[in-house]
This record gives sequence, structure tokens and C-alpha cells, in this order.
Amino acid sequence: MRSFRSSFQGKNPFVLSLLVVAVLYLLFHTLYPELGRHDHNAEPKPITARGDLADDEKNTIAVFREVSPSVVYITTIELQRNLFTLNVYEIPKGTGSGFIWDKEGRIVTNYHVIADASRIEVTLADHSTWKAALVGAAPDRDLAVLQITAPRDKLRPIMVGESQDLLVGQKVFAIGNPFGLDQTLTTGVVSALGREIKSVTNRIIHNVIQTDAAINPGNSGGPLLDSAGRLIGVNTMIYSPSGANSGVGFAVPVHEVNRVVPQIIRHGKMFRPGLGISVAPQSVVRELNLEGILILNVAAGSSAEKAGLRGTKQVWGGLILGDIILGINGVRLKDYNQLRDEVEKHQVGETVTLTLLRDNHQIEISVPLEAI
Repeated sequence: MRSFRSSFQGKNPFVLSLLVVAVLYLLFHTLYPELGRHDHNAEPKPITARGDLADDEKNTIAVFREVSPSVVYITTIELQRNLFTLNVYEIPKGTGSGFIWDKEGRIVTNYHVIADASRIEVTLADHSTWKAALVGAAPDRDLAVLQITAPRDKLRPIMVGESQDLLVGQKVFAIGNPFGLDQTLTTGVVSALGREIKSVTNRIIHNVIQTDAAINPGNSGGPLLDSAGRLIGVNTMIYSPSGANSGVGFAVPVHEVNRVVPQIIRHGKMFRPGLGISVAPQSVVRELNLEGILILNVAAGSSAEKAGLRGTKQVWGGLILGDIILGINGVRLKDYNQLRDEVEKHQVGETVTLTLLRDNHQIEISVPLEAI
């Protein structure tokens, strides 16, 4: 043992490593001579017949083929000025998805996809690209409508379904452009119904659809579909600390889309149901040691004025407080945000019943909702 060690003392460690590897290689091939040999008679393996596709697979393929021509790729561009040369440059701002609404070239997408863009381009499924103009938007619902001038024969409007009869567990599909990869299909189920999310204006969007179909950056504005290929929602966001899909995505329900989009096309914006009143900040209400929502002003000619609601009046020596709203349709209210959310569950023209505190007496007054 001593003579073996002494023979390798002072040798280069690299040389010793090579020697060990060579010895192991020779030993391995001595023990297993059949391994590592080339077989010059190797042939491709025979292909096993697959048989017909499953019905579920056929349906998925059919949905994609039917709907993908209706889905578009949206690129937003912003202008930046060089501070030294004062030249203006166009740079990509972001990407998203959308879908063809009608043969007139209207495209529906999320508001946050196109917000603050200097220029918008829409790429159709045939890869033709068109400049888009903003028709209008409803930021509170995270919806926007664009217009392109593509020929009618290039436009295939999406089929609109319904979202009020959805069931948790039913299959859904999302088509979009995640990370710029156009015409991507993901599948999943309705995970939950009646969710609430905040729009870019911090307003609550009610009755949102939750799905585990993969939704990633670039999917925003694309359609969520049922198994018949009908639009049931607009994919708007994901819940994920990393910003990538974690199995929790949300879509604005199609019954809301089908209500808002025609208003945007007609007027460039969404008209919400309202009462025609302005209210005091809740901090003022608390300082007055009151509960409820204090009416400050009632708009002239509004449905609230016609129904007899009273605003706060300033008189010599103080204030005459207006009506205090305690509830609506039997729902007790805490603040104006809750009142606004309850009102927006209704349509313009519907009548709601307000529970008011007036002159220390509780009364009820019915008020038709007007467009605001």
C-alpha cells in the first residue's frame, strides 16, 4: 500500500482523474460488451392504428375550428419622444386578444388592453393586420369596442351565448394570444359563479365567471366559450402572484357584455342606471352621528326629483338635512358604494323602492331609474 501511494505522490490530479475514468470505461465494457453497439439493421417501429377520436376531442377540435376565425390579436403602440433629438418613436406597448362582434368590423376587447395606447393594430386569423379606431369604452366594466375597415368577407362575427344559466363544472374553452402566441386554445371548466373583481377604475364587476382554463398575459379580451362554441364571457384577468396562470381566471359574463357593447356602439360609452342624486361623503355622515346615505342634491328634472326626494338645504344659521337613504328594495345599506352596486343590478327604467329617514320618520318611496 505504501509503495502504491508513493508511486502517485506528486502526480497531477487531472492526470489521475483521466486515468481513473479510463480504467472504469474499460472495466464497464469488459463486463457489458453488448451495450453501446450499433445495430445496422435498425428500422422504424411499426405504427399502431389509433382508431377514431373520442367524442370529447372531436368537440374541442370543432369548437376551435369554428370560433378561431372570430378571434383577433391586438397590438398597442405608444409614442415616445427622444429628449435629445426630439424625434418621436413608436414602440410596442402591449398585446392582447379580442373577437369580431359584427360584419361592420367592430371588435370587442378589454379596456385595459387598449388603455392609453397611441395606436392600435388588429391582426385577424388570416394574419392580415388592420389599423383600429376606438369606438368607445366602459372602463367600469373593463370593456372596449374597436373598429377596423377589413372587408366583410374577412369578418366572421362570434356566436353569442348566455351566462345566466351556467353551471359549475361545465366545460369551457378560451382562445387567445398568450405571450404573443396567436390562436391558442386552452380548456377547463367553470370553477365558480357570482365572483366579484375590481375594474381598472376600482369599481366592482359583479357575477364574474371563474374558470381554470389557462389564461395568461395576452389572453385578456379574448372569448370564453361553452361547448357549443358560443361566447359566454370575456377573459379579463388572472389571480396569480407571479402574473402567470395559476388556475384561477376570471371572465366578464356575456349578459353584461351584450348589454354594454350596444351602448358603446350607439353612444361611445355606457349609460348606467341612476337616481339623479349626489350624496355627502361618509365622513360627514359619521361626524353628524348619522347612519345611512345623506342626500346633498337632487338634480332638477331627475327621476329622484319627480319622486319627491329631498336634498340638503343651507339656511340662515345652519342646514336642513335632506333624506337619508337607509335601504333599497329591502337591502340595508352602509355607504354609497353599496347603493351604487345595488342600483346597477337593475336596468334603466326599472323602479326601485328606497327606505328613507325623513324628519326622524322612516318612509318608503319608489323611484324609476334613469340613465346617467
